[in-house]
Amino acid sequence: MTTFPIEKIRADFPILQEKIRNKPLVYLDNAASCQKPQQVIDSIVHLYSHEYANVHRGVHALSVKATDRYEGAREKVKDFINAQSTKEIVFVRGATEAINLIAQTFGKTNIKAGDEILITAMEHHSNIVPWQMLCKETGAILKVAPINLQGELVYAELEKLITDKTKLIAVVHMSNALGTINPVKKIIAAAKARNIAVLLDGAQAIPHMPVDVQALGCDFYVFSGHKLYAPSGIGVMYGKQALLEAMPPYQGGGDMIRKVTFAETEYNVLPYKFEAGTPSIADVVGLGAAIDYLNVIGMDNVAAYEAELLAYATEKAKQIKGLRLIGEAQEKGAILSFVLDKIHPHDIGTMLDSLGIAIRAGHHCAMPVMDFFEVPATARASFAMYNTKDEIDVLINGIEDLIKIFG
Repeated sequence: MTTFPIEKIRADFPILQEKIRNKPLVYLDNAASCQKPQQVIDSIVHLYSHEYANVHRGVHALSVKATDRYEGAREKVKDFINAQSTKEIVFVRGATEAINLIAQTFGKTNIKAGDEILITAMEHHSNIVPWQMLCKETGAILKVAPINLQGELVYAELEKLITDKTKLIAVVHMSNALGTINPVKKIIAAAKARNIAVLLDGAQAIPHMPVDVQALGCDFYVFSGHKLYAPSGIGVMYGKQALLEAMPPYQGGGDMIRKVTFAETEYNVLPYKFEAGTPSIADVVGLGAAIDYLNVIGMDNVAAYEAELLAYATEKAKQIKGLRLIGEAQEKGAILSFVLDKIHPHDIGTMLDSLGIAIRAGHHCAMPVMDFFEVPATARASFAMYNTKDEIDVLINGIEDLIKIFG
């Protein structure tokens, strides 16, 4: 793409002008968390400086303004993922809390002893542990669809694992450890044919591609703001309205109630039934500002530009002797996980940091993936819309220098 406004975008992110160890920062840890544009930072400062008060509870001017900003952000999220209604948009702390919420409400209501929950072998711990906990509590069974050596889901095996006892399929949209983009529409279609609910973990997918929950047909879609150029501590649980209406509350307290007596409590309407207590008001406003920012650029443009970055980085990496890519799926997002012969990933991360290059080294909260590929960890460079091919060159040169140092 010749029209992608990369210089303008980079200028919007003040932290990219920082130096690390007297070197220009090359930030390639976006799968862990993205940096924030000035527009998002300004939205939070403006709220706290001019419009802050608690929401939903007050009739005074500041409370009304804050509530308008808060609920306006909910409307922006609804439009961004094409939900049918703002009633289907529940604010949570992040994708992890959203999955736990679903496990403890939908799960406990609909899943009993002998029922089955189906996940894949590439899931983040956040989409494994809550289901293990639910299975232990209820007597349900957790089944795992395998992956191949390219890091792709073996779809035929997943299909074989779907039975009359399957009550939920919970699948990552895009793997944080491998970059693999799963065939989620195909999975959802197979599930719908048997009236099985589907949850998509969209934490990695949402910053890299357009997401349309109605076109996908999923029952739940969860994501975190901090990976979407928004503040940390805020996330979204999308759920189809009929399912959310039938689910019990996750927590009790203020705002999730309509009427309280010592004898009983009447719960609030959606989405407030699931939003107990004072919310992260400024973080929600920041999420709305991040969506405004991305809408101007266009998610199709982001996806196309990042595809170029990934193709360039992959080609360069494959030329390095002794480098092994972990995850080479045909459908893949902007993540490059790799290992080097006889050099531990933690040493790779530390040495690259000395050059001002920020990558992630570890198991990426996906230990079963590491076990499958028989590695203790990987080094992971993950790209965002503000990264450049020049930065990829810095990374590649750094890896080559590292190999020379280690002999």
